[in-house]
Amino acid sequence: MTTTQSQASHNASIVAPSRSHFGSQVFDELGMERDPNNLYLQTIDAVLHACEILELPHHVQIILAQPKNEIMVHFPVLMDDGHHRLFKGYRVQHNNACGPYKGGIRFHPEVSLDDVKSLAALMTMKCSLVRIPFGGGKGGVKVDPRTLSKEELRRVSRRFISAIETQVGPDYDIPAPDVGTNAQVMAWFADTYMNISSGPNRGDSQAVVTGKPIEMGGSLGREKATGQGVIDVLAELLPELNLSISTCTAALLGYGNVGSWAAKLLAERGGKVLSAFDHTGGVYNEHGLDTLALDEWVKNHGGVAGFEKEGAADAISIDEFYSMDVDVFIPAALEQMITEDRARQMNCKVVAEAANAPTTPAGERVLMEKGVEILPAILCSSGGVTVSYFEWVQNKTHMAWDIERVDEELNRHMVLAARRVQLARHRFNVDMRTAAYIAALENLGKVYAMRGIFP
Repeated sequence: MTTTQSQASHNASIVAPSRSHFGSQVFDELGMERDPNNLYLQTIDAVLHACEILELPHHVQIILAQPKNEIMVHFPVLMDDGHHRLFKGYRVQHNNACGPYKGGIRFHPEVSLDDVKSLAALMTMKCSLVRIPFGGGKGGVKVDPRTLSKEELRRVSRRFISAIETQVGPDYDIPAPDVGTNAQVMAWFADTYMNISSGPNRGDSQAVVTGKPIEMGGSLGREKATGQGVIDVLAELLPELNLSISTCTAALLGYGNVGSWAAKLLAERGGKVLSAFDHTGGVYNEHGLDTLALDEWVKNHGGVAGFEKEGAADAISIDEFYSMDVDVFIPAALEQMITEDRARQMNCKVVAEAANAPTTPAGERVLMEKGVEILPAILCSSGGVTVSYFEWVQNKTHMAWDIERVDEELNRHMVLAARRVQLARHRFNVDMRTAAYIAALENLGKVYAMRGIFP
């Protein structure tokens, strides 16, 4: 039996947690619903399952089951046509036992409170897993940024950060980019905060957000950090599955910042990206896509569709994309993309979750039954928050690191996190997602054991 066959057999022998039934009594105690389609409840059920395996105290479980703060704001913005439009925004602060809240802000038409809560909880787990001194937070504005002019986007950005100005700060809650936001939006956030904030720590106000442009105190390597973290994890974990980063084939779901960087860095190491799919369509090349050319195409045309006209790829349907035979499937788009039906189509050995919560519980069970290894999001996608931490450190110490130091420190954090997950998996004989939560929660449990509960 080959190593890959042995690993698949081992995976199939591990029963995926039945998270859809919400087994924890904490749900009843806190009056939480048991809706299997609710992303936040899915996330917390998985966290509580790991808590129970670790036998963490009851007070830790109820604290982690709900965010510490949920902030909702409505704010008017002047549009280019002269009328005012009212926007809804959120900032959820899940947990700060390990340090200031940390997490991105997304601009997307499907932003909702429960989804933001879920992402905030995942940030708590990510930061604890990679052992950076932050807690978890997340934010968002319900808007499609692609429908806004640059001036409208600027006004929405400034109005939102001013609406939550008293709830963020360089030593309290540090936002970052996410879906629909970028370094330019972070520059507007920072500038707005710097102009309206006051107090003794005003000199550090530039550190209120990370993911800023280099010219405004951003860190080298931040743009590629999440994608690079995915590749660092694959390089560390694939050998155990009898695969190699230098010879593997991959499919990319989503070709934005994270997906494109993961694709380019994988190709740089010798791997082949056979296909890519996003909201505009899909493309395929049996010899491997030109990831640099595809990235340039997406930047100029808004998506991968049409790249086949360059003669370097063929157009494919979404069913052809999901069913493609590849070693590694990398979901780098939005949440809950790998459903039960899509999972049944998939023909891969490994899923490396570059996006947050891209796999539904039902989809996960199907993949595990097929012997597919799932490398969870709180491990794979933690490169972004890790380099955000580096940026924050540079801002607070008034220093600038070179790219070699950033890359070296990121790799060290990702490799150690991957090894923690491996160790937890072997110790508790659980799936990789549960192992990742265990590795994160062990650290959080120790923090609560030392801190206690005030008063």
